[in-house]
Amino acid sequence: MKVLLVFNPHAAHRRAGKLLPEIRKIFQKYEIQVDLRRTEYPGHAVKIVEQAVFNNYDGVIAAGGDGTLFEVVNGYYRNPSERRIPIGVLPTGTGNAFAKDLALETGQLEQAVEIIQGNHLRMVDVGRFRVGGDQFYYLNILGLGFVADVTAASGKLKVFGNIAYTYGVFVQTLFLKSYPLVIEIDGKRLERENIFTEISNTRYTSNFLMAPNAEIDDGKLDLTLLGPVTRRRLLKCFPMIFTGEHIHLPEVETFQAKHIRISTSVPKVLTPDGELVGTTPVVVECLHRDLEVFWQ
Repeated sequence: MKVLLVFNPHAAHRRAGKLLPEIRKIFQKYEIQVDLRRTEYPGHAVKIVEQAVFNNYDGVIAAGGDGTLFEVVNGYYRNPSERRIPIGVLPTGTGNAFAKDLALETGQLEQAVEIIQGNHLRMVDVGRFRVGGDQFYYLNILGLGFVADVTAASGKLKVFGNIAYTYGVFVQTLFLKSYPLVIEIDGKRLERENIFTEISNTRYTSNFLMAPNAEIDDGKLDLTLLGPVTRRRLLKCFPMIFTGEHIHLPEVETFQAKHIRISTSVPKVLTPDGELVGTTPVVVECLHRDLEVFWQ
């Protein structure tokens, strides 16, 4: 077996770079040949995967956090190779939400390589969203509103690891404000006063169990909408997001859909898989079982 390993040494506030010797040894142990490509700047993983000759590999592996995986997936969909190969992950970043659906925690490198070596494959759904004249793909979540603000704030706090997102919540609560939102869910139009919207393909957002009922291959995306809420109420209910109990709150609405269109009174920044990409209005759709991944 030979894989293309897209390695982000800057992940986890540059802590990932120190893991490379260990990663090499683990791949050697499992007799997997590696073509290592280090990312050098934001967006580099997109180019690496876009230009790769898939015929030369049995898989492409994203070593980093959710942002690295986001870039790998988008490079994958730009790649002109006729042959399609599976994608795998090494959870070495700050946020590793997709890895959690594989029952992997940050730093479980040997377990991740075992999954790759086992070559058990699964076809999963992919979220595709269009903003302006561009389109992008994601495996985990696409958020806007408060959650995007938290992502922006936590980016400055990644030295603290996964807890950076929790810190980001507390910081952004100080600036909590709702906004008018119009959303079409499979053709049904809703108007809401909104705090945040998450469109989930997987169950987790960082270490938050945002969409506890999400299934990665059911052909639907799971929406979570939070309506107006006070700062005190938000902080009181915040722990519920770690267990998924937040979906039962009266301020929270959940839906499932294949096609979603969102517009807001003012442009809101979008955060796919922990990145900041584009603004509303946005059109999102689920590509049913469109990508093959290494699975347990």
